[in-house]
Amino acid sequence: MAVEIHGEYLGDLKVRMRHGPSGATLTTEAPVDNGGTGGSFSPTDLMATGLAACMMTIMGIVAKRDGIDIGGASVRVEKHMVSDPRRIGRLPVVFRLPRRLGPEERTKLENAARGCPVHRSIHPEVDAPIIFEYEG
Repeated sequence: MAVEIHGEYLGDLKVRMRHGPSGATLTTEAPVDNGGTGGSFSPTDLMATGLAACMMTIMGIVAKRDGIDIGGASVRVEKHMVSDPRRIGRLPVVFRLPRRLGPEERTKLENAARGCPVHRSIHPEVDAPIIFEYEG
């Protein structure tokens, strides 16, 4: 099933994107090092955001299906750019999950995150390590 997403150039290095099925919109802007003001997500920021959100969503699907409480879980992703050619070079993702999760639950959730379609779609030259920390 395809999903259409439409964009419109707003000027000043900003683009508004509209999600076809829902009508939800978001605005991107060129990063500061490319002339933007830093007032919004850049397109490469959205790639990093999509990765972290996808992994957490897949973990949520597994948690809901299997009755695992992941309340309080959080994720952080860092985007590191490289040059020649300019591209994303590194996307480390760190999850903070509740300590109360047992070994079987941890394995299920970690495998779910690693199976995220966005992670599987990232070019192999992009270093995208995943770290799981258990706290609480």
